[in-house]
Amino acid sequence: MTGFDARARLTAAAVMFLCRAVYAFNWYNIGAVLPLVRQGFGVGTADVAVVLGAFLVGAGIFQVPAGFVALRFGNRATSIVALGAMGAFSLASGFSPNWEVLAALRFATGAGAAFFFAPALGLVTAYYPPGERGPVIGWYNAGFSAGSGAGLFLGAVIGELFGWAPALAVGGLLLFAGMGIAAWLLPRTLPPPPGPTRDPAWSAGWRVLKTRGLWALALGTSGLWAGFYVAAQWYVYYANAVHASWSLALAALVPALMIVAEIAGGPIGGRDAERRSHLPRLLAVWGVAAGIGIAAIPFLPFVAIWPMFLFLGFADGVVFAVLYLIPTYIPGLRAEEVSLGLAFLNSIQIFVGFALALAFGLVVAGWGYTMAWLLAGIASVAFIPLLGWVPAGRNVARDGLLPGSAAGSPRS
Repeated sequence: MTGFDARARLTAAAVMFLCRAVYAFNWYNIGAVLPLVRQGFGVGTADVAVVLGAFLVGAGIFQVPAGFVALRFGNRATSIVALGAMGAFSLASGFSPNWEVLAALRFATGAGAAFFFAPALGLVTAYYPPGERGPVIGWYNAGFSAGSGAGLFLGAVIGELFGWAPALAVGGLLLFAGMGIAAWLLPRTLPPPPGPTRDPAWSAGWRVLKTRGLWALALGTSGLWAGFYVAAQWYVYYANAVHASWSLALAALVPALMIVAEIAGGPIGGRDAERRSHLPRLLAVWGVAAGIGIAAIPFLPFVAIWPMFLFLGFADGVVFAVLYLIPTYIPGLRAEEVSLGLAFLNSIQIFVGFALALAFGLVVAGWGYTMAWLLAGIASVAFIPLLGWVPAGRNVARDGLLPGSAAGSPRS
């Protein structure tokens, strides 16, 4: 048990959903206005790819440091401060005088995002006991889906009405609101113990980073993470070039529908995963199907692109609900170390996502969109065989804690 009553858990789930949504809004609002950024600064596709990828570089570099900070100072405090830092840089992005400054501020926004993601997800282990985490993680990811869809569609609408800069600045204001709500309503967890001091923290951290199951999970799903990211972020730019008659809002509606479909896929996938004994196999099946769908994008007629993106969104929701559930059940990973494990997992995926997002733009410039989408589809499934080295299912100790956990409520 965690020591939190049903009302506290419900409040925690609602606040985490809201904060995850405003966090995600600032991931995807840039994708909605990429054509406007290109026109406003008079730059090419390769420069736009750098702006898009800068966020991922910042988020990737600081994932593991964020995990160590959360291990030292607690998940709750780390995630709340991160929302404020992310909000400040996102707001400043709206005042960028050139694309180089915009790329630098997007890098800093990504760094702030790194300090939110894993610590906030790690709070699930503090508020919810084993056996109840899957649906909550699904709803947590549904918050990302809702915020992403809003970032794409509302970002495009704001961009068309007022320009790309207000579309980015609004995201920063939403993050400040989320920080205030989290500080006010998010239930307080046990404070970190008097330590861990630096040496024990590093010792525990390196033990987590050497966990073979985490490496296999991170690498096995990295191409899939990248494929979903490219489909959501690059589609508006692609549609703007290929379907010149489409408005920016119509182009953004396609990936926005994909992301809305994730809202259903996340909770359903999380609930189903809690009943399965072989979680990596579930990941592989959905991952291969999604990779085929991504590769098919340039060959689909208008009437088929909508159901395909709805399918991709549902698959995305299932995949990430299962993906983020697995580390909470990896043998030997203590409850308070889950945030570091998730940070490591996400850092690997983000770096692969950055590489594919950049490669996509370069392939478009050199060989066209068909080759770029084929590359994204192939990359999505290329690493899936590595999931064979991930522990098959759930291995929860009889005391209700993660294997290796100390008795009592997880400290966050």
